[in-house]
Amino acid sequence: MKTFNIVLFNPKIPPNTGNIIRLCANTGSKLHLIKPLGFELNEKSLRRAGLDYDHKVKIEVYETIEKCLKNINCKKYFLVTKFGDTSYDKQQYNLGDCFIFGSETKGLTKEIFQKFKKFPRIFIPMIPNNRSINLANAVSICVYEAWKQNNFLTS
Repeated sequence: MKTFNIVLFNPKIPPNTGNIIRLCANTGSKLHLIKPLGFELNEKSLRRAGLDYDHKVKIEVYETIEKCLKNINCKKYFLVTKFGDTSYDKQQYNLGDCFIFGSETKGLTKEIFQKFKKFPRIFIPMIPNNRSINLANAVSICVYEAWKQNNFLTS
């Protein structure tokens, strides 16, 4: 079963990643984590939020984004950023697509924006003058929109 690929670039907050693990278990998505991580995968707070789902989720950890890209080889990548130019719900998604999310504290780097310049930068609408939506919530919003567009099918 495979729906989508979720890439977390330098995640820092264990409960967010734990909740995303749980989301991936419930949607059939695969999780890719790019180091450095702000926690150990066996940390108590991560386990409480979702590591008990780790046997149901394919989690890959990479030293670099390049190693990740070689492994997943998606046809289409979506950079999820508050600096996006298209709302997440205005894109067409296909099973196997990849969503890339930045660190909770720093977002995506200029290097990532450059590396993926030919792919869409999407954003989640929100009230002006707010910082951002919680990472786990942002992943949920995007994955469920993409999965809905595919009639909640799995490959």
